[in-house]
Amino acid sequence: MSSSKQVSSTIDFSSVLAAAVHDMKNSLFLLIQSIETLSETLSPTNIEAKEQVASVHYEASRLNTNLVQILSLYRAELESLPITVDESFIKDLVEDVVGSNALYVAQKNITITTDIEDDLSWYLDSELIYLLLNDVIINAMRYGTSKIQVSATIDASSYLSIKIEDDGVGYPESMLSKSHEALSDFELSQGRTGLGLFFAKLIARAHSQEDMEGTIALSNGGLLGGSVFEVKIP
Repeated sequence: MSSSKQVSSTIDFSSVLAAAVHDMKNSLFLLIQSIETLSETLSPTNIEAKEQVASVHYEASRLNTNLVQILSLYRAELESLPITVDESFIKDLVEDVVGSNALYVAQKNITITTDIEDDLSWYLDSELIYLLLNDVIINAMRYGTSKIQVSATIDASSYLSIKIEDDGVGYPESMLSKSHEALSDFELSQGRTGLGLFFAKLIARAHSQEDMEGTIALSNGGLLGGSVFEVKIP
């Protein structure tokens, strides 16, 4: 005669999952470094191998960004999303993001230009804004054709405005409409697209000053005729 019983557990699964994601993120970071080191050892004439390495690097970077987003969303749910505001030079921040994607940029023959004054600085969480810009630029590289432009100015409302534009076909209507939804109305069932937009809104909104808070906006057209992503920070 056999019997079965259920074993209950008091383990907080969300905490376990967050710890596992953090561990995976660290391992993935080491993998990305190894891929970059490997790319430097390849002969310039070995085109096929260089293309494969660049593709693997790109996908690993996308996955790393996704894991970081999951961790940040978990911390936000606990109301403990770490925000460290300090003065940052915007051109340096953008160049760091572009530099981290140099391998894929070179392989895809993409031209990324910047229109940012050297002395433009702003008080923000540079790590979170880096993650936001990195995710948008990765998408622009994937869906654009050959050109990406990143610009930054202080607008008439005294917000820092950073725009990322590409020469692709633009955002689909579903993304344009979703970008206007409030955080409380967001549903992440649409996968990475929904997660990326939610994450961008979360980071922008976390930057607030008095009665002003950060926002994002998606549109099509712009200087290059494709998608235009704009984040505004008070």
